[in-house]
Amino acid sequence: MKHLIECVPNFSEGRDLAKVNALVTAMSGIPGAWVLDSESDADHNRSVVTLAGEPEAVAEAALRGVGAAAELIDLRRHTGAHPRIGAADVVPFVPVEGVSIEGCVSLARRVGQAIWERYRIPVYFYESAATRPERANLEDVRRGQFEGLREQVLRDPDRSPDVGEPRLHPTAGAIAVGARKPLIAFNINLNTNDVSIATKIAQAIRFSSGGLRYVKAMGVNLKTRGLAQVSINLTDFEQTPIHRVFELVKREAERHGCAVAGSEIVGLIPGKALEQTAEYYLQLQNFSSASVFESRLAAARETKPAASPAPEGAFDAAKKNPCLVD
Repeated sequence: MKHLIECVPNFSEGRDLAKVNALVTAMSGIPGAWVLDSESDADHNRSVVTLAGEPEAVAEAALRGVGAAAELIDLRRHTGAHPRIGAADVVPFVPVEGVSIEGCVSLARRVGQAIWERYRIPVYFYESAATRPERANLEDVRRGQFEGLREQVLRDPDRSPDVGEPRLHPTAGAIAVGARKPLIAFNINLNTNDVSIATKIAQAIRFSSGGLRYVKAMGVNLKTRGLAQVSINLTDFEQTPIHRVFELVKREAERHGCAVAGSEIVGLIPGKALEQTAEYYLQLQNFSSASVFESRLAAARETKPAASPAPEGAFDAAKKNPCLVD
């Protein structure tokens, strides 16, 4: 059985592409681990990298990324729309194949300890890896951001890290390491630069203020694009599908006199989420992943040996009979 996981480290740098490339390079070239994607946003001043592969190899790649971030990023000089507590801000591990969420929790805990031992950066565990129930929610861990946490951790034992001394790294801050199900980072842009509208919509749709379950959201000012954005994390797309979130944002935008200007996926998205969306908008009946050519081909390759080569001359015979060719 294959043992595959995903890891999606988020870094507090989205403007200096030379630094972003250096981060990606630090995580590349490790046997058994692959860098699948890297995306940066200047307004958020943040980059999201997607790793996948064997658990130990992916863990090592993530650790090297954390080390590179500590060398390259100084949070004292960092500004951006996205909340953060660390140069390498979050490192979540996600089960893919042959690995349980408990296995990812164990890996997250070991990686957290290694981060402290290698780089002396304090670590907080969140989501399924949380050691305290009040830290399961990443927003609670990140409350106050780097500047606030830097002061609070010195005087409030409840803000002490799970691993490391009760003070932040002077330039790299702290890091949240977790284990979770697949998450979809889904941003919806509005045709207005009024960020207060995006903030109101975010409040209406997120679960913490009475909106949709498994939805986290905030309003963001995209200064470089002259737009307001509803920035969304969808933590369980099977329970709350992406099309339901989009439709609610669309309706809320209309209530406030604006419209959706476009949307974007940050990082990668599970194929099943797109299948759900296609089924909804196209009103497909009896649709499943088995209806997708690539899915059926992949399944056939895994379960059946390749067919024997066709006898010599078979293709020539088919050409003579037009009923045998498409």
